[in-house]
Amino acid sequence: MKNRFLRRAGRVLVTLIVVAAAAGVGWRLWDNNMNDPWTRDAHLRADVIGVTPDVSGLVTEVLVHDNQTVRKGDILFRIDRRRFAIALEQAEAVAQGRQATLEQARRDLDRLEHLDDAVVTVQKREQARSTVMEAESDYRQAVAARDLAQLNLDRSDVKASVNGTISNLSLRPGDYVGVGQPIMALVDSDSMRVEGYFEETKLGRIEVGAKAVIKLMGQPGTLTGRVESIAAGIEDRERAAGSLLANVNPTFTWVRLAQRVPVRIALENVPAEARLVAGLTATVVVDHGSGS
Repeated sequence: MKNRFLRRAGRVLVTLIVVAAAAGVGWRLWDNNMNDPWTRDAHLRADVIGVTPDVSGLVTEVLVHDNQTVRKGDILFRIDRRRFAIALEQAEAVAQGRQATLEQARRDLDRLEHLDDAVVTVQKREQARSTVMEAESDYRQAVAARDLAQLNLDRSDVKASVNGTISNLSLRPGDYVGVGQPIMALVDSDSMRVEGYFEETKLGRIEVGAKAVIKLMGQPGTLTGRVESIAAGIEDRERAAGSLLANVNPTFTWVRLAQRVPVRIALENVPAEARLVAGLTATVVVDHGSGS
């Protein structure tokens, strides 16, 4: 009888232990899914610069091809330089002429300043001083025009403003480009980061500086990073544009969806074999015990 009781008690105890372990595992899984800072709604992002010429003209040479990696300062394409070279030569000639006029006016004023008052009137000296001032003004304008012509000539070589990759290139020699007209896209490789959209219920466990593990969809291995910042606000969809009153949608008391807040994550120690393409989907897990 006693042995039978002990066996029953043992089975009950084992059952309780198994139930307790299952409950603990279930609670941990639920807590991990509901509260731990992770999301599948994340994307690889980068700043995209629209390459835009500062001068207009015919394209004489395209030095890059689509999807090419470039460095800051590399020449992407050239605009016909002859017109700008002629304008610079004209501006240089005008500046030299204005300089000669200014030097002559200064010499005339210096001679008048050294003559006796009985020979030169006060009015004559004042006119000479005024002539020098006008000549100085004309010379400064000519120098500014020359500098502008030089700048236009320099800007006829359109260069990469950042390190990155050329995208959406269809430019060919002979095309005409205008000022402010975007020609191609330059994806800034130095701005590559991950932006994850975390539920508001998980923000309490995310700290700036916390470590993050990133898994890009379709690529082996993982990347590492750190939380750089958390968005300060998101759009309130309950408010209609231009209305002073809130247009509140009906809310079901048994369904309340959490808002998603953007969290910016800076990449660290990216492997050379990793293929980073802006727009890729990623899964992000933040270590909520590693904040700064």
